[in-house]
Amino acid sequence: MDDDKRLDPHALPPFAQHIGMRLISADKDRVVGELPVTPELVNRNGVLHGGALMSFADNMGGTLATLYLTPGQMTTTVESKTNFLRAISLGDIARAEAVPLHAGRRTVVAETRIYLGDGKLAAVVTQTQMTLDRSPKG
Repeated sequence: MDDDKRLDPHALPPFAQHIGMRLISADKDRVVGELPVTPELVNRNGVLHGGALMSFADNMGGTLATLYLTPGQMTTTVESKTNFLRAISLGDIARAEAVPLHAGRRTVVAETRIYLGDGKLAAVVTQTQMTLDRSPKG
């Protein structure tokens, strides 16, 4: 993936595309996205797998952190905490909103709230993204 696509928050990485994530909007104050809960993403109880939910939230926080990068930088998750509040059933659409709690020179702390299709809060994820300088290719 070229550097322009890495800095474009609307250019979802292949994994996010694979799980069906869609970005609705993205700016430094708020990133909004959706994830349809498909049969491939549910656990044996017929609800969104916790790992899929965390992957969705991680991508949302990473997208938010990307908005604070300058050319030659990249971001990586260094910490993530998830509170699961409600299950999200097969056929529903999870909606996420990520906002910055802190945006500094080397870290962005994002809070991502994930909602059921009816607007009820399903999970809260807080993560820290570290800003790194890319190594020159050679």
